[in-house]
Amino acid sequence: MRRASLLLAACLAVSTATAARPAFSAEAPFEPGLMRLAEVLGSLHFLRNLCGEKGNQWRGEMQKLIDSENPDPERRARFIASFNRGYRSFGGTYTQCTASATEAISRYMKEGETLSRDIASRYGN
Repeated sequence: MRRASLLLAACLAVSTATAARPAFSAEAPFEPGLMRLAEVLGSLHFLRNLCGEKGNQWRGEMQKLIDSENPDPERRARFIASFNRGYRSFGGTYTQCTASATEAISRYMKEGETLSRDIASRYGN
């Protein structure tokens, strides 16, 4: 659970770091990382609920990211599509919590932490 707290803090740091930036007509250099983070959050939402965590913690974190970015409708749709892709990517693979699902959770937690930290340190204010 300590990692979950770190990931949440990192997500908020990313949100804060990118919220003050103006809208870009061209893709910002941190955009692929944010889209991947959205996908990771979707994967965690599916897997953590599959393995016993009840609730919408990861969906809530995604909503915080969207709120802080305040994207235009097209970019918002890309965020949502990335989250949904992450969520659906495990739906056909896992119907119950297994050792490999637990390992996937661990890997996605680490990847989310790394993405959040890297984006905040490279592009934060």
